Amino acid sequence: MNRLALALLLAVALAGCGGKERAGQPAHEATGQTASPSASTGPSPSKASSSGAPRVVGTIATGLSVPWGIAFLPDGSALVTERDTGRVLHLTGSGQEWKVHVVGHIAEHSITGGEGGLLGVAVSPSYQRDHRVFFYVSASSDNRVVRTTYRKGRLGTTEPVLTGIPVGVHHDGGRIAFGPDGYLYVSTGESGVQSLAQDKSSLGGKILRITQSGRPAPGDPWSDSPVWSWGHRNIQGLVFDQAGRLWASEFGDREYDELNLIRKRGNYGWPFVQGRSSNPAYVNPAVEWPTEEASSSGLALANGSFWLAALRGERLWRVPVHGRVTGTPKAYFIGRYGRMRTVVTTPDGNLWLTTSNHDGRGDPRAGDDRILLVRP
Repeated sequence: MNRLALALLLAVALAGCGGKERAGQPAHEATGQTASPSASTGPSPSKASSSGAPRVVGTIATGLSVPWGIAFLPDGSALVTERDTGRVLHLTGSGQEWKVHVVGHIAEHSITGGEGGLLGVAVSPSYQRDHRVFFYVSASSDNRVVRTTYRKGRLGTTEPVLTGIPVGVHHDGGRIAFGPDGYLYVSTGESGVQSLAQDKSSLGGKILRITQSGRPAPGDPWSDSPVWSWGHRNIQGLVFDQAGRLWASEFGDREYDELNLIRKRGNYGWPFVQGRSSNPAYVNPAVEWPTEEASSSGLALANGSFWLAALRGERLWRVPVHGRVTGTPKAYFIGRYGRMRTVVTTPDGNLWLTTSNHDGRGDPRAGDDRILLVRP
């Protein structure tokens, strides 16, 4: 009982430091190797797939410059974006033998500092017919989604399909992913202007849902707006689970980073709250981490777990899931490879994990930045 009382007192003290609303905050282990799950909606839990510790079994590529987005093509090869250079790379091969080809540069790219640049990439669900590829890129006046084609090793001319997303030195969002419904989901940051997250007339601090032509998708909460959810600070991870539900990893501000199950019309509370809240107007996270253990970026689903890449935390988190979070998250590779930006599931069920040590905040090592092959 004394230990329980001490943990509760510590949680209250930590919550008071930032002046944010907190309620029901679970204590975190001091080792930083586990985090506490919060309540999450979904089917009754059943046993998730069990596995041993993940292992780095190879290196896919080295000498990259802030690799940010990865999307696999139907033939198993992959397109990779570099944030600061604006280059698009095509990686071909199999197993641990891959070659890197520079296949283009996104013309709209104009940011070479801060968190903006050439960010997410997504391949059309009908790629074999239309060869379309979509990119999230920071232009001189805004963040935007552009569309092009990729055929026979060449990118076509880009065409903006969604413009007017706020751009800033920080909090540019940038992850894009097609859902099972065939529409494109776009995560945006509030560009450092906190009030934009609660302003439904702004595209900042939101998850957007659009057609391939950039229009609000049928079934969006407001027919004239692409806004799907709001109250976000800076989302850099999107993934759909086996039930077709969207999950997102989100950066907090000095207190808590989050893993969220995304709801249509959901308000996730920023800037009024971060982490769990007693206010029913805001959707609570499924899991929260102290920011020093996370700075949660990329997100993937493989082998019965979510995998979350952490920048400041320099680790890979595994979160067991089956309909909802079903176990205590655990961290791996702590400090071994530096900052981790993006994690994606490969067609054969493994993971590609990127380092981000050349992003202005890391400590570059020989071979950085790289893409690691991880067996989950």
